[in-house]
Amino acid sequence: MPESRKRKGAKSRAQQTEEMEVRPSWVDGMKLSPSWWAPVMVTLMIIGLIIVVIYYLSSAKYPIPGITHWNLVIGLGVALIGFLMTMRWR
Repeated sequence: MPESRKRKGAKSRAQQTEEMEVRPSWVDGMKLSPSWWAPVMVTLMIIGLIIVVIYYLSSAKYPIPGITHWNLVIGLGVALIGFLMTMRWR
């Protein structure tokens, strides 16, 4: 029975791993976020959500009485700061 042909240039797995070039990753050298970053980020998003929910449930009277629709701006602003923090989280 004829023997099958061997592939030209076939190398063993050990030879292939030795020849593999170690390339730097795009995240090499980036600093990690401090340990407080993620809890503050999530807390700001939740506080902003709570302010907006309270605003709608109280018919624009609370959480800060007297400033009416600015409560919505404050709630969305706090949540936006939390979402912007997600872009710097590593």
